Amino acid sequence: MNPGKKIITLLLTVLLLLSLAPGGAPAALPGENGVQTATADTGGPETTGKSAVIMDALSGKLLYAKEPDQRLPMASVTKLMTLLLAVEAVEQGKVSLTDRVVTSENAWSMGGSQIYLEPGEEMSMEEMLIAVAVGSANDASVAVGEHITGTEEAFVDMMNQRAAELGCKNTNFVNPTGLPAENHYTSAKDMAIILKKCLDYPLFMSISSIYEYDLRGGDFKLWNTNKLLKWYKGVDAGKTGWTNEASYCLASSGERDGMRLIVVVLGTTEPRSHFRESIKLYNYGFARFTAVKLAKEGEAVKTVKVFKGVAEQVDAVTTAPVAVVVPKGEDKDYTGAVAVPDEITAPVTKGQVLGDYLVTRDGKEMLKVPVVASAGVEKASIFQQMYRVMHKLYTFE
Repeated sequence: MNPGKKIITLLLTVLLLLSLAPGGAPAALPGENGVQTATADTGGPETTGKSAVIMDALSGKLLYAKEPDQRLPMASVTKLMTLLLAVEAVEQGKVSLTDRVVTSENAWSMGGSQIYLEPGEEMSMEEMLIAVAVGSANDASVAVGEHITGTEEAFVDMMNQRAAELGCKNTNFVNPTGLPAENHYTSAKDMAIILKKCLDYPLFMSISSIYEYDLRGGDFKLWNTNKLLKWYKGVDAGKTGWTNEASYCLASSGERDGMRLIVVVLGTTEPRSHFRESIKLYNYGFARFTAVKLAKEGEAVKTVKVFKGVAEQVDAVTTAPVAVVVPKGEDKDYTGAVAVPDEITAPVTKGQVLGDYLVTRDGKEMLKVPVVASAGVEKASIFQQMYRVMHKLYTFE
């Protein structure tokens, strides 16, 4: 081979080596707008979504991420925050599911997906929330927000405040609907955080999992826009979104074999591609990871003596499932220990934190779950305490 050909061959070899990512895999190529079409550092699947994550719903740990902090419009996925604030207001007793929500001119004027509320039309809070969760109704979203705070603007302020409280650093809401608006954005990671909080509320789970609903006595049929409720085993919650600006978006959650995942895909362009890409990520998550389960939520993990109480003992129960999600094959050598005192002094309130359930591996703390009193124990009167002492002294068995 002549010197010129040798030089050309050498240059081509160097260029080929430079085009390989660490580990010998081809480097991710830029997609539309320079967004990478794969996440080389995780070895996860490629997705056409501009931003996507798989989150462990228990710990909040990201199991897969592609541009997780990229700020993007999210269309009607916005309504997850609308629903979160509503179910929290119900939980706190600020509103009731039986409240009559009156439609304002402002709510009536919303375009896009709607249930065609008329100005002055009343509907129960429960049915309004179902219209938001199942039918993605913009008019109902605004009506709910106005009922809770008085004005749409005040509700939007509450949305942003709650996002900040949850640690969402790349989210800003301008409306409760997701209709196109300047400076209205989120990221896949932030939306997973919001959905994770939604999952804490049985009311959210109940309405989010409804696939079809007869509104107005059956005159208006609602079909859930989240088709994964039917198309993918285990999916039971979430919210879709689509606008020209946001493209197709979906934040959803599903559980299999005791492991719950949250999958968020934002900005995928083809019709139904948000379902396809989410299924791809679910398949990856459930195939590659497993849950190491040590205790169920609400399980009694220790009996604690109560000093000077009307009852002599109380159960210490877990506040959440004690489980860690790990790659399959790495689920050995996890141990649990209950760090709770053997005795406490009355009075004890129900739900009082008594300590923690600690999960360790090779001496490293992997998870800490608070452990609380299963019941309240009042302080015994002086006569009750004296009787108990005398009873023990003079009772022989």
